[in-house]
Amino acid sequence: MLGTMRQLPIAVLFFVALTTSIHSQGPVDLTRRIDDYVTAHVRVNDFSGTVLLAKEGKPLFLKSYGLANREWQIPNAPDTKFRIGSITKQFTSMLIMQLREKGKLKLDDPVCLYIARCPDAWKPVTLQHLLTHTSGIASHTSIPAWQAKNMVPHTTEQVVDYVRDLPLRSRPGERFAYNNFGYYLLGMVVERVTGKKYENALKEQILAPLGMHDTGYDWPDTIIPKRAAGYDGRGPTLRNTRAIDMQSTLGSGALYSTALDMLKWDQALYGETLLPAAAKQVMWTPALENYAFGWEITVASPKTAGLARMSHSGGINGFGANFIRVPSQKLTCIVMSNNEAVPATVMSNEILDIYYGQAVTPPIARPIAKVDPAIYDRYAGKYQLPSGALLTISREDTKLFADAPGPGRFELTPASETRFVSATPEATVTFTVDKGVVTQLVLNVNGRDRIAKRVDR
Repeated sequence: MLGTMRQLPIAVLFFVALTTSIHSQGPVDLTRRIDDYVTAHVRVNDFSGTVLLAKEGKPLFLKSYGLANREWQIPNAPDTKFRIGSITKQFTSMLIMQLREKGKLKLDDPVCLYIARCPDAWKPVTLQHLLTHTSGIASHTSIPAWQAKNMVPHTTEQVVDYVRDLPLRSRPGERFAYNNFGYYLLGMVVERVTGKKYENALKEQILAPLGMHDTGYDWPDTIIPKRAAGYDGRGPTLRNTRAIDMQSTLGSGALYSTALDMLKWDQALYGETLLPAAAKQVMWTPALENYAFGWEITVASPKTAGLARMSHSGGINGFGANFIRVPSQKLTCIVMSNNEAVPATVMSNEILDIYYGQAVTPPIARPIAKVDPAIYDRYAGKYQLPSGALLTISREDTKLFADAPGPGRFELTPASETRFVSATPEATVTFTVDKGVVTQLVLNVNGRDRIAKRVDR
């Protein structure tokens, strides 16, 4: 047998070893390891929410932690409803593809066919550019004027007005830059083509056919049973999240759901109830930066246990979520939290690592480094990412902030004099200092480094 094994290709040997490590874990051991890991996040990161690991549609692990409402001490449960943020983009792309199948639109249609008072700069932009974050249009979530007023109710026209007169950041199709506004426009396209509100089209075309009765548009004035309250921070800094106008999220991040409803969505994607196989292949074919239509496509590597994955994270005021599918094994991992500061993407990836028998280090409390805020002045400036997008670093009193296309503005907490971390989005920023001059920074998001050169000097 040993001689035969030596003759096998490396990939086959890896799979054999992987399968052996999986099977060596019994259900009780797997449950214990995941529970111990998540409990560490409860202790260190104030995780509260629901974790689901399922294979072939059947839960291997399903447990809720913490409180849905901390003021009333109401615990989270598997049927607690959480905002899912940008995971909404998967549903928006599905709606667009369904309309394409019905012949009501084309992917190469200019967005200006569907948007009133469309600026000339947008005329080359197609629906496919919006779906793949390659439109070059600015994103409203990165505009300070919108950030200052995002709690105030807006009409769709008012949201568009924040961006309408801004120049393109790059030529359409040239660069990837994550863009919430692109999916906001796609939500408007759905409404224009169907003649219905986004949430009504969603319910008729996706939610009702799948029996997803615990998923919908998260309007703050609607009574939604078992909806979790949202929080941000850890320990003594934990607080109620600030409000946000959900009309200003539309097709980019407006939905709430439960872990079990998301499992229904996951299982439906294996069949053709919603979309034929050929159309799904179009939807899941990655463009720049391995981003398809509302999906991040991760190629097989040792970091992914040698298996391709498709996923998307979702972060919005008070909530964080991540949804991973391993199609070749019909494996699903869902983490939903009502604490914005929780690293949901890290958690879901490491829960899969646990399933595959890989070593995982539980989080440990790390003290915040004591750094003189005066040093932040040297870091303040503009840095250009490989995509061409600009990341702006700024100081406000004793705090350091980053502002990037997509996630918008977020605080950086010092881990050392040159290394800073952020919980939402889950990122690390490390500044390079050469002879007292800051020349660049390294942005790490979900384990991936991007070097951003300083361009304001």
